[in-house]
Amino acid sequence: MNKGLVRPMHVDDLVSILEIEHASFATPWSLEAFTAELKENEYARYLCLELEGRVIGYMGLWVILDEGHITNIAITPDHRGQHWGEFLMRSMMEKMMAQGMERMTLEVRVSNSLAQSLYKRLGFASAGIRKGYYADTGEDAMIMWAELGTDGKVT
Repeated sequence: MNKGLVRPMHVDDLVSILEIEHASFATPWSLEAFTAELKENEYARYLCLELEGRVIGYMGLWVILDEGHITNIAITPDHRGQHWGEFLMRSMMEKMMAQGMERMTLEVRVSNSLAQSLYKRLGFASAGIRKGYYADTGEDAMIMWAELGTDGKVT
């Protein structure tokens, strides 16, 4: 696998981010939503994954005390299945552990077994269901949590 570059997301990246967002989600976030996250949300941390100068993925997280709530993650359709999502998530987890974060959480569609498998590999475990969480379909979300170790490893 070529070496990807994980770096902070900038407003200049949003054209690429929106392309990935629209290719990935039935109800994609808007330009305004991403712009507000980057410019106005002091709790937000967003990273881009670049490969050969092209943004191929992104991930967002809200930092609340010593916890991180993953807001979104997506990889371009032509780079899925190549472990880039795992690479990006591991990068975010390492950065957050270095800043003292102790745990992370996310919601994932109960039907998205592929994503659930990735999250389990990264140390996330199911902690319950949010009924009707996804507004577009009314689908339930699985809540997942990971405890982060002080030694730089997921526990």
